[in-house]
Amino acid sequence: MAVTSLTKQEIFKYLRPDQVRALSDSSEVIGLRAGDDVYYRGAKADYFYIVLEGQVALRLPGQAGINVVIDQLTPGAMFGSCISFAIDSYALNAQCVEDTELLKIRADALKGLMDNEPQMGYSIQSQISKIYFKRYIDTMNKLQAIVMNMPVETA
Repeated sequence: MAVTSLTKQEIFKYLRPDQVRALSDSSEVIGLRAGDDVYYRGAKADYFYIVLEGQVALRLPGQAGINVVIDQLTPGAMFGSCISFAIDSYALNAQCVEDTELLKIRADALKGLMDNEPQMGYSIQSQISKIYFKRYIDTMNKLQAIVMNMPVETA
């Protein structure tokens, strides 16, 4: 099933059949229930995920159990390990909002394919960078909206 799930993802359209097979050997489709954690902030970032079905919330944990929702991910969204930036731990918590099916890919396997095939690796990294940068801009816009609506004290 991992092969089928891989070939349906836009990000992997650059892979040859042998590369899909190699990546499939390092991938699995997992099912999680609503409320299940995919990973926690600070955990070793060994996996890269793609939402196949369901929804995952990326949250920044705060004090007293209060979390800030950074993004709500729906089918087709990718998240997890930042493959080419040598970031070895997750920066956020990821939790299923509803029953969810994920494609779980070993980050080192994908990075290995990207390193061995620089042209293909560049194409994949370009797509990943666009997605992560868009998520960053969206988060900054959310934070700006919060700050702009905060009451201002005058002396």
